[in-house]
Amino acid sequence: MQITAGLRERKKAETRQAVHEAALRLTAEHGLEHVTVEAIADAANISRRTFSNYFASKEDALLYGDEQRIRLLVERIRTRPAEESAWRALHGAVRDSYGEVGGPEREWAIRARLAKRHPSLLARQLASHANLERELAQVIAERGDCGDDGDDGDDGAATRPRVMAAAFLVAMRIATHMWTDEQESRPLVEIMDDVLDEMARPFDMDPPTRRDG
Repeated sequence: MQITAGLRERKKAETRQAVHEAALRLTAEHGLEHVTVEAIADAANISRRTFSNYFASKEDALLYGDEQRIRLLVERIRTRPAEESAWRALHGAVRDSYGEVGGPEREWAIRARLAKRHPSLLARQLASHANLERELAQVIAERGDCGDDGDDGDDGAATRPRVMAAAFLVAMRIATHMWTDEQESRPLVEIMDDVLDEMARPFDMDPPTRRDG
């Protein structure tokens, strides 16, 4: 019985991925405004009704890969060493997932460019990130190292994970936009390292003094 259930879930995952890839391919070729749910369903060899069982809209289908990446990050954070600070765990999880999945594939760049060009897709991406932000904040809070510096108390324990989760997702978005702006000329993980390091610096800290000569 468990084997049957496992096969069923794997089949669902494969269908969901096939629909996502079809949506991405058609949108890259024809533009978001010229792609319909029916066309995506046909390209994935499923019915319109089956499409609705997996995704509520073509935007959801397009952004499925983006959401899966972040969910993988959430799982990798759970496995990071307990002695790490929450921010170091987030940073380490980026490297873990990057090393496991490999370099960012072409579809990552396509999704980023589409989101910048189409307001409806960007709005859906931001709504998705808001949901994922709550999951991420919960994982950060579970690590138990937030709000323990003696000043914030219970309010800090509740606020810091949410602020950190939001900052992390913003850093990921900035890094991805920088990567596509640079025409993928250097590894995305390298840009992510730079952005996460900069995000970790206090904003009220004086900039380094420049030395002449």
